[in-house]
Amino acid sequence: MAQVTIPKSTALFPRPALSARPAPAWWIHIWQQPTAFIGLVLLTTITLIAIGAPLLAPGNPFTSVAAPLQSPSAAHWLGTDDLGRDIFAELVHGARVSLFVGWATAFTSAICGLVIGSIAGLLGGWVDDVLMRLTELVQVMPRFFLAIIVSSFWGGSVLNIVLILGLTFWTSTARLLRAQVLSLRGREFVLAARSVGSRERVILLRHILPHALPAFLISTALQIGSAILVEAGLSFLGLGDRNLISWGYMLNNAQPFIQRAWWMSVFPGLALLLTVVAVNLITDGLNEARDPRLAHLAK
Repeated sequence: MAQVTIPKSTALFPRPALSARPAPAWWIHIWQQPTAFIGLVLLTTITLIAIGAPLLAPGNPFTSVAAPLQSPSAAHWLGTDDLGRDIFAELVHGARVSLFVGWATAFTSAICGLVIGSIAGLLGGWVDDVLMRLTELVQVMPRFFLAIIVSSFWGGSVLNIVLILGLTFWTSTARLLRAQVLSLRGREFVLAARSVGSRERVILLRHILPHALPAFLISTALQIGSAILVEAGLSFLGLGDRNLISWGYMLNNAQPFIQRAWWMSVFPGLALLLTVVAVNLITDGLNEARDPRLAHLAK
C-alpha cells in the first residue's frame, strides 16, 4: 500500500492570517498630500528643536555670553542681542514657550468645542439653543483685546494666556462639530444603532464622532498657529511673561535695534513664519484628505 505524504507547505488546519485593521481612508489620503508631508516635517523639526533645547543650548538663555550686538559668526551662529545674550539659545528656548502655548490652547479649545458641539448637536431642542447662544456670545468677544485686558490686570503668565485663549478659541470648533453631528445623526447606520437599543452616549462615541474627526482635527490644527501668533503679539507689546523667553519676547527686544542689528528680529520672525506655515500646510493636507476632490479642483 502506497504511503501518502503531505507536503510541508500544506497544513490540515491552517492558521488564519492575522490582518491589521485597515487605516481610515482620510488618514491614507493625508500621506498622499505633499503639503501635509512638508508641513509635518517642518513642525516635527521645530518641535524636536524645542524639546532638545537644553542639549542644543545648555545654560540659562538670559545669561550674557559675549559682547552686545555681535553679528552672526562661528562663535555665535545667530549673533548676540543688546545684552550680549546668544540669539540661538534664545531662539531654541523660545520655541518651547511658543509651541506650548499653541498646543495647550488647541487642546483646551478642542475639549470645550468637543463637549459643547457634540451635546448641542445630539440633544437638540432647548439645550442646543442655550449652547449656541453661549457660543455666539463668546464668538463676538474681541479675543486679542480680551487677552490684553487679562494680561494687564492679572499678569501675562503663560497659564493666563493659555486659559484666556483656550476658553475663547473653542467657538468655531463647537459650531463645526455641531453641524457634523446634526448631519450624521439621521444617517442609516446611526438609526440602525438606535433601533437595536444602543445608548446615545455609545452612538456618539462609536458612530458619530469617528466620522466627524477629520473636520474636528482641521479646526483644531488651525488654532495652533493662531494661538502662537496671539502669544507673540502679546509678548511683542510687552504683555507676555517676562520671566520666559519666547519669540514675541525676542521681537519686543529687537524693536530699537532693527536697523543696527537685523539678526535680532529676522531669526525669531522667521521661526514664527515657518511654524505658522507648517501648521497651515498640515491643515491644507487634512482638508484635502477629508475631501480628495479638492485636490483635483486645485490642479
